[in-house]
Amino acid sequence: MSLFGKNQKEDLPGEDRTPAGGRPLSAPRSQAEFLESKPQPGRAPIAGHGGEEMANIGKSIAIKGDLTGDEDLQIVGNVEGRIDLPNNELTVGPDGKVRAEVQAKSVVVQGHVTGNVTGTEKVELHSSGVVEGDVKTPRLIVQEGAVLNGAVEMGQTAAKSVAPPPPKIAAAGDLG
Repeated sequence: MSLFGKNQKEDLPGEDRTPAGGRPLSAPRSQAEFLESKPQPGRAPIAGHGGEEMANIGKSIAIKGDLTGDEDLQIVGNVEGRIDLPNNELTVGPDGKVRAEVQAKSVVVQGHVTGNVTGTEKVELHSSGVVEGDVKTPRLIVQEGAVLNGAVEMGQTAAKSVAPPPPKIAAAGDLG
């Protein structure tokens, strides 16, 4: 057999090429099969609210700037700037430090957030969580031991409230 497939024996019809693993050699593995086969010592995949894995900003990562996205995100490192995840969940892990204006569908704080937090569905502060800033959300969950230093605005319209545009003032030439 050659390295590049020349002189390679042709597969015979009906020949079984299934190894002990149970999947034919020619069948590609799905991404889920690949991820499951890759052991990650000491760390299980983190599932987001939709059951999918979350994107993760690890302990040794520091980001300055704006974060936007369309997937769930966990922050265990340091982020400074603005975070906008309008359709997804943001989790600030126990070692996470965020200095940002935060807006997400759901916000879970286990670490430290300095800045205003808006959750269009809910904001959840775990016992180790600290928020230093105002919180706007229709549902607020605060575990015993959590710290919240700021104003709280709740209700169905709290997280969706946007300042109305300034009234249009007609100029003298616009009247009539």
